[in-house]
Amino acid sequence: MLVAAPASGQGKTTVAAALARLHARQGRRVRAFKCGPDFLDPHWLALATGAPVHSLDLWMTGEADCRARLRAAARECDLVIVEGVMGLFDGTPSAADLAVRFGLPVLAVIDAHAMAGTFGALAYGLQNFRPGLPWAGVLANRVASERHAGMLKDALREPAQWLGALPRDAGFTLPERHLGLVLATELDDAMARLDAVADVLATTPLGLMPVAQLPQVSFEPVAGDGIDPADPAVPPLLAGRTIAIARDAAFSFIYPANLDVLTALGARLSFFSPLAGDALPACDAVWLPGGYPELHAEALSACTPMRDALVAHVAAGKPVWAECGGMMALFDELATQGNAQDSAQDHGHVPRTHRMWGLLPGKVSMQKRLAGLGPQQLTLGTHRSHMHTLRGHTFHYSLADTPLPPAAHTARPGLTQAVGARSGEALYVHGPVRASYFHAWFASSPQATACLFSAMPIELERHATVD
Repeated sequence: MLVAAPASGQGKTTVAAALARLHARQGRRVRAFKCGPDFLDPHWLALATGAPVHSLDLWMTGEADCRARLRAAARECDLVIVEGVMGLFDGTPSAADLAVRFGLPVLAVIDAHAMAGTFGALAYGLQNFRPGLPWAGVLANRVASERHAGMLKDALREPAQWLGALPRDAGFTLPERHLGLVLATELDDAMARLDAVADVLATTPLGLMPVAQLPQVSFEPVAGDGIDPADPAVPPLLAGRTIAIARDAAFSFIYPANLDVLTALGARLSFFSPLAGDALPACDAVWLPGGYPELHAEALSACTPMRDALVAHVAAGKPVWAECGGMMALFDELATQGNAQDSAQDHGHVPRTHRMWGLLPGKVSMQKRLAGLGPQQLTLGTHRSHMHTLRGHTFHYSLADTPLPPAAHTARPGLTQAVGARSGEALYVHGPVRASYFHAWFASSPQATACLFSAMPIELERHATVD
């Protein structure tokens, strides 16, 4: 089923992860997916299932990729849970689009705090707003008492749609910060939190429902679907090359599918942690993924051996691909807001500026509001006659101030990539360094991905400026 809600913050991740945990600890094989681009919620779903969590997005990953991943999961497990994104009908494409396309019955999670009869109206609207939407039922979250739960159930036009209620309990709330949920790996009691919710969920109609009565869905192959991502026919364009990948609390925004693509391209992957003081592995290219450099700015600033190793790597003409937080670490300076939102240390709410690694000239400053959000695409290649388009997204709270002119900009879906275009994120090319706030979904173009990690100069699509 697909776990959705009227809006963000209703408890989708809590319910989806707890439901997965409930069945996993009963011995069932469970796979979870996340609708839309997201690096944070999947950590909780992966903790609950013990398996990688891939994104499903009809635009970014594509319908064929979504169907193939769902089909592959269904072949090897007993239950598939997909967590929605934002509200059920928010975004293009939306979680509802995904549910309709693949016949995924929707479980609506509604925050019922300070609500009674309106709960029924909201549930009815979610079910009937779009004709043909597969429907599983509704679960009330943050319910005050058994009496309150009874009022909510009575408000439904169809009592059979009632799948239970979760109480209003601070222990059931997953902690958040500016980019979303705190990573499960940062909390010592992460599994205990999921178990606590799963224990309560086990007493609800949803938790008590026999597996045979859960909705059954078949993910049949469709002509033209292409290659199953479990066995991609990807040319070994990176054969013999070693890619060093930063992976720790500061650089944690990594799609498991992106690692699969690099491996399919023939690359050897070598991971290192700047925060742990690891040396840069011997490699042909470096990937600095997104993450939370602002939370660890002081520690990263002190990583002088890493800075020197990256300078030597670049001086040797070896490529670096830096995404979002990875790019932030490469600028001369990083200014934090100095509060608990974006700093690991609360320095009296005084903004602080940290010296960073200096491979890109300029300064990055954290903002109090979101500075970039939405789907993006980037067209590039190593030869003008062989251009390829990477799909992905952007989501960041910082702004870069640099004398470097953008080599190109990404574009929103349906618009043309252009130098100077205001529609997308800047791509900076500084020697062999390629950096952007753009998060790429490598499977959308293995060829373009290979370009990012190639020692050859990249070519960029250049057209007239668009708005």
